[in-house]
Amino acid sequence: MKNQYTLAVVLLGSMLLVACGGSSSDDNAESSTSYEITVVNLTNNQPLSPVAVIAHASDFSAWAVGSAASTGLEEMAEGGDNSTLIGAGIDGVDAVGESGAGPIPPGGSETFTIETGADTQNRITVASMFVNTNDAFVGLGSVDVSGLSSGDSITHTAPIYDAGTEANSEAAGTIPGPADGGEGYNPARDDVDRVFRHAGVVSADDGLSTSVLNESHRFDAPGARITITRQ
Repeated sequence: MKNQYTLAVVLLGSMLLVACGGSSSDDNAESSTSYEITVVNLTNNQPLSPVAVIAHASDFSAWAVGSAASTGLEEMAEGGDNSTLIGAGIDGVDAVGESGAGPIPPGGSETFTIETGADTQNRITVASMFVNTNDAFVGLGSVDVSGLSSGDSITHTAPIYDAGTEANSEAAGTIPGPADGGEGYNPARDDVDRVFRHAGVVSADDGLSTSVLNESHRFDAPGARITITRQ
């Protein structure tokens, strides 16, 4: 009888250990986190294309100054289409992506939410095209949000970049925005083929007679104000 009692105690202890092991595994499971993103267009006459937002791990970068733009970045910077850029961010890497609902007019804003799928997705990248340009885009790359607690916010102003994929001719037929209604993305690259800070547009009012832009389309950095709030 004593031996039977001892065996029962051992079996009960084993069951408790297994149960404790299961509880520990659950505690270590990756948890999701939601971030609210608000983008404000700070320009006078440069609508923003639908905003691309990617939450990702620290080893991903959507662009790098001095390096060639990816195809996804080129498509967004020339034509405002962010689908490939977002797809590249989530295909095969530790990331998730969301798109804004539509263009943001000058002085306007949009707020939307992105939900991460893992604790490692603690960097956020935001990007959008200035549609009355050849290939200018505004963006924040790899903002570290790992230190934010629930309810905390950080606000940054975003610089303006040139994708370096299309010459800044400002010519009729080359700009997809309402200033021209011309061509968007073209896979041919006729510029320096590297990302750099944008110097601004010239416009017809500044002496570029072939430009479809006027003084209202000029811009200075920063081009947008971006607030990230952890939910």
